[in-house]
Amino acid sequence: MRIEANWLQNARPVASPNFNERPDGEVSALVLHSISLPPGHFGGEAIEKLFTNSLDLSSHSYFANLEGLKVSAHLLIRRDGELVQFVPFDKRAWHAGRSCWQDGHRQRRGLNDFSIGVELEGDEIHPYTERQYRNLAQVINALMSAYPALTQARITSHARIAPLRKSDPGPAFDWQYLQRCL
Repeated sequence: MRIEANWLQNARPVASPNFNERPDGEVSALVLHSISLPPGHFGGEAIEKLFTNSLDLSSHSYFANLEGLKVSAHLLIRRDGELVQFVPFDKRAWHAGRSCWQDGHRQRRGLNDFSIGVELEGDEIHPYTERQYRNLAQVINALMSAYPALTQARITSHARIAPLRKSDPGPAFDWQYLQRCL
């Protein structure tokens, strides 16, 4: 996999308006997330529609909870392994929200400022697919090549940076298997 001009060449681009400039231009961490819309349902356009502010809130009762939400991620890895990129990696996607992380000897807040957000289509119950792990590993290797400050030690989860609010990608995500894939 290759990254050119901050876009993954193997990903289908779907531009999201939910991003802005990184305050310091730093790209040094990776945050893994999970998403399914509605919860527990896989496939369909709902995730892409959410990240592009075009989700029909009346199409499912759960979607009413998302009214006014402006979120995005840099990249989505679907259950079949398809890669969809919403925001260039050098821009700040709105994926981490209120967040805090122990970065070496200092505590940092607002991980959107310096992290890349990767969403895995899934939830905390269903195992992630082999294709998701394989493609995630390839994406991580491409990102580490393109952004030298990003290392395996700087890969974390939404649950770790916002533990009172979030629990994704959850216990269904196999961190040890990801390490073996890398």
